Amino acid sequence: MKLVFTPDWFMNADVLIEGFSFLVLTAFFFLCYRYYKLNKKKNFLYLGFGFLLIALAQLSVILTKFVLYYDTTFTQQVGQLIITSHVVNSVDIFYYIGFFFQKFLTLAGFYIIYRLPKKNFGDVLLAGYFLIISAVFSVKAEYVYHITVLVLLVMIIRNYYDIYIKNKSANTKMLITAFVILALGHLTGILAEIQFFYVLGNLLELASYIMLLALIIKIIKIKRR
Repeated sequence: MKLVFTPDWFMNADVLIEGFSFLVLTAFFFLCYRYYKLNKKKNFLYLGFGFLLIALAQLSVILTKFVLYYDTTFTQQVGQLIITSHVVNSVDIFYYIGFFFQKFLTLAGFYIIYRLPKKNFGDVLLAGYFLIISAVFSVKAEYVYHITVLVLLVMIIRNYYDIYIKNKSANTKMLITAFVILALGHLTGILAEIQFFYVLGNLLELASYIMLLALIIKIIKIKRR
């Protein structure tokens, strides 16, 4: 038996938001990779790889929710909960694996973005262990995932704020704004069991990736001049 806190009327919308996020994050990865190919700066490659992992996390949750939402043979809707009972154990395994990878890849992506100016294999190994533990526990305790992502985003925002103080770049400011909005989304996600906060968190996520898309378009336009 599986429980997903999603209002009935919002089921299609959250999948569409995650699909949009996947496309934007993938586009940002290719933009970073293009800059890496031009100037061979590995920071661009690591930044792009971080966003690629988050994009794959979005793809993972889309596939998992597709099974939960649209497998009507075994699905019953009760209030704010979608209760799905499957006879086949392999589907249960798919559910847990899908949400585990969604959480682990997101946490790993944000960790890479946070750590990209620094290199320490011991720290990376230790962090990988804690990220796996967080992903495992957060499959059933969603707030653990949102708190962990929030902590990573606060550290990322601090790093980019220090960069912005030095270069005063409008692009850096837009990236910080996108991260701040996303952090607010995960802050509300801690209370995702409440319908209002679940919807608000998804809308804030959408707003953050719209800001990221605007940044991508701006960079491409400047490059073409």
